Amino acid sequence: MIASLVLAAAWPAGHAAADAPEDILFDVYRNGSPFGEHTVRFRETDEGALQVDVDVSLRAGLGPITLFRYRHDSREVWEDGELVGLTAETYNDGNEMDVSLQGEAIPPLTLSSHWRGYQAGAEQVLNTETGEAMDVVIEDLGREVFQTPGGPVEANRIRITGTLTADLWYDDSGRWIGCAFQARGQDIRYVLRES
Repeated sequence: MIASLVLAAAWPAGHAAADAPEDILFDVYRNGSPFGEHTVRFRETDEGALQVDVDVSLRAGLGPITLFRYRHDSREVWEDGELVGLTAETYNDGNEMDVSLQGEAIPPLTLSSHWRGYQAGAEQVLNTETGEAMDVVIEDLGREVFQTPGGPVEANRIRITGTLTADLWYDDSGRWIGCAFQARGQDIRYVLRES
């Protein structure tokens, strides 16, 4: 079975919200030092939809002086495996962006929120910071052993190249378990919190 197809199907149509994945919580490190966190939380709404809240908070500083701050809060609403709502607020080191897309206004693209995975060969994703299509190159780098706090895991490695190049790891169930990339010459690494 092709790993990228498993990743693209991590939340297929027809799944009930009761089947929602467990929350994904990462501590983020910059050059080995704490840099922030990235969380993906899932819950069923009263209407039976799947609500996905993605929160990213990153800060680099010198003591109490902040040199860089990034904050991204988004909410995805899924009904029967289809995205029906996306709202997001992003603060990227002084630049603020807001997104609000509902229903047919949402382009039929995979979101850049990583938790659902990507299909190798896809040429665009929907950037959750801007609400616009973003050109990408997605490569399936195959399987490898990936170290998690719970021990080594057989994982599928995907590389997405867009505004930056990130390597993403997913376990056999399609759950996102790791991320690594470079930004502004800094090594950024996501470490999954033990659940």
